[in-house]
Amino acid sequence: ISLFCGLLRVFPLKSIDAQLEVKDHVATLVSTLNYENKEDKPLEAVFVFPLPGDAAVCHFSAQIGETHIVAEVKEKQQAQEEYDDALSSDQQAFLLEESDESPDIFSLKVGSLPPGESASIRLEYVTELAVQADDGLRFCLPAVLNPRYQPQGSEGPSVQVTSVPASLVPYSLSFSAQVSSPRPISKIESSCSLEPLQYLNADQTQATVKLGAGHKFDRDVELLIYYKDAHQPSAMVEAGQASAKPGSLMGDPVVMVSLYPEFPQSVMSSLTTCGEFIFLVDRSGSMGSGMNHKTSQSRMDSAKETLLFLLKSLPMGCYFNIYSFGTTFEYIFPNSVKYTQKTMENALKKVEEMAADLGGTEILQPLTLIYSQQCIPNHPRQLFVFSDGEVGNTKDVLDLVRKNSDSHRCLSFGIGEGASSALINGMAKEGGGHAQFITGTERMQPKVMESLRFALHPTVVDISLTWDLPKGVSATVLSPPIKALFQGQRSVIYSQLSGKISEASEACVKVKYSLAGHPCENQLHFSLNPSGNTGLTVHRLAARTLIHSLEMKMREPSGMDNDAKRKVVKLSVESGVNSSFTAFIAVNKTTNKVIQGPLVRRNVPTPTHFNMHQKDQKQLLHVFSDSKRVEKKNTRKDPLLQLVSLQKATGCWMLDEDLAAVLGKTKEEVEKAKPGEVDFEVWTTILALIWLHSFKTDKKAEWELLSMKAASWLNDQNGIQSAVKGETSFSKTLVCLTQNVTNVAVLVSDQTESGVKLL
Repeated sequence: ISLFCGLLRVFPLKSIDAQLEVKDHVATLVSTLNYENKEDKPLEAVFVFPLPGDAAVCHFSAQIGETHIVAEVKEKQQAQEEYDDALSSDQQAFLLEESDESPDIFSLKVGSLPPGESASIRLEYVTELAVQADDGLRFCLPAVLNPRYQPQGSEGPSVQVTSVPASLVPYSLSFSAQVSSPRPISKIESSCSLEPLQYLNADQTQATVKLGAGHKFDRDVELLIYYKDAHQPSAMVEAGQASAKPGSLMGDPVVMVSLYPEFPQSVMSSLTTCGEFIFLVDRSGSMGSGMNHKTSQSRMDSAKETLLFLLKSLPMGCYFNIYSFGTTFEYIFPNSVKYTQKTMENALKKVEEMAADLGGTEILQPLTLIYSQQCIPNHPRQLFVFSDGEVGNTKDVLDLVRKNSDSHRCLSFGIGEGASSALINGMAKEGGGHAQFITGTERMQPKVMESLRFALHPTVVDISLTWDLPKGVSATVLSPPIKALFQGQRSVIYSQLSGKISEASEACVKVKYSLAGHPCENQLHFSLNPSGNTGLTVHRLAARTLIHSLEMKMREPSGMDNDAKRKVVKLSVESGVNSSFTAFIAVNKTTNKVIQGPLVRRNVPTPTHFNMHQKDQKQLLHVFSDSKRVEKKNTRKDPLLQLVSLQKATGCWMLDEDLAAVLGKTKEEVEKAKPGEVDFEVWTTILALIWLHSFKTDKKAEWELLSMKAASWLNDQNGIQSAVKGETSFSKTLVCLTQNVTNVAVLVSDQTESGVKLL
């Protein structure tokens, strides 16, 4: 450890400059990594770092003095051999390859950097921006790479990660972004410190922003971009590459279609009362780390609070179960059980006892058990997965989810900095759900409850896609079939266009589906005239999508053969986009300088966020005082949590001293203020709802579903329905039942009538 600490000052990577260009919902990132060898011997610098799991790496080059070398994409073994041969011949070489374990980890090797010499490495990738629940578009530049846990009995990782706490990272990061869109840019937010947003034109459709100085590497660089009227379907046609063969993916035009399905409000206003809800929670040691640098709450405690909200919001009549995993796994019930007051109470008692004490991160075993259990008829299975995403067998996990995709929908949540985007996004994509990441100072509960709302909406089925194209033009869809549609969520389709296309040609794409038994259709008309200034961005994203689909099919029992691998390699080489079977290789053949002395390897460290799994890494982090572990136990005193914990499975509240204390009154005061004709349970439930609407509006996204459940319970009580003359409006129900407005308002607040007026 002391030797390692001493070497921190001589690591060859000095700085990283990242420049982001966002056009609507597509991002291009160009990173320049600056190396300098200050030692007295030649170096080989090895840097293992994270990238977005769905990124299409499309350029890799090196600048050494006046010499510029652009890398080529070659079959991985061939590229590795060329790299080794170059170093053996005292030549400079540069190798960039994707990890065999996970597509969101890359290894960059800078070989034979002589003493006193510098080199600049340029790396470029393109990626789609995911739509968040609040309509923001999320870009994440991963800066934190937490070690991935290797399951027992598996082979060791081929890529070794050298990790240090954020404060000991020996290189700097600068980051700037330029954003442009057909629609005005409302705002840009980040969990990192940003310089003020600067608009570049009067209509605010172009803007630039920079990362504040002194980034600490304690978190990923995340941007949330908000456009006005963001939910607009669009199509972008990109002309083929002039030098590519006609009829090939790169030679033909490619269209990128973005659909935002709009569902009938009459259907979306109703929530299902059936379903099997399975919650799979990470309890590995890393979940004991803090949610962020500003709070002492651990990831585990945040997950437990989230489970409380989830269990209180489930509909009566559904089925549920909770699994937790680490090196081993546990479950609350052997099989999913019907949701009742008793089963909910039993589950909450077990949740309260949960701790981040199950060791490593082996998610495959509990998933296998879950999928082995038969689904319950007429109760669609919804799987919620919570993890900080530190698994080493990502591809095996995704294989299992895809194999069982017809029997369930998977909604996944990446917790904290450094969560694997390949795992979290991949599980949602293969499981027909959607993914969310909780980073920075964000709370877990709002995002998870938004996903529960998705899960409670009727499921879209029988999805089909049709094209209306000019005569002589055909479309070959490159994207996998659409498995799921969600209100407000974008679905992206890539298609290769063949045939003679005139500039005035127009086309139409239609997506048809069934929602709650109602046939629905959304369509988009668009011009086939190629868009300008897109380069080959759409082609590269389409190529990466097709490569990923082919790679996943190859992992099926009948999918692996040499022809399939050759097809992936050919597509990767022709498109210049990364794959698991190829690598970028560049060799400097112009220098005549003989490199003197033996080559010394230096592993460039990557920042990590918390305690790691391997013994030596634990020892290292023990030395570094800035990587503290959060106390496991967090005393619950939040009045909102107290109120939610007292709600019954039916949705109502019972009057007792604990509930009265949350309201700031005694039980006797609550009883005395009750209108004579109102039942105690009805009265108490009304007061709980008034309290929520009066004093916890800032957390409405967390309690809104359970409040709807309570309102539904109120409407079902004897006499209430007739009293409101058929109206089911919650506000009218309250008006009917709380004739003595002053009593209610004074009870809940000293500010007379404020609570009821808000309702």
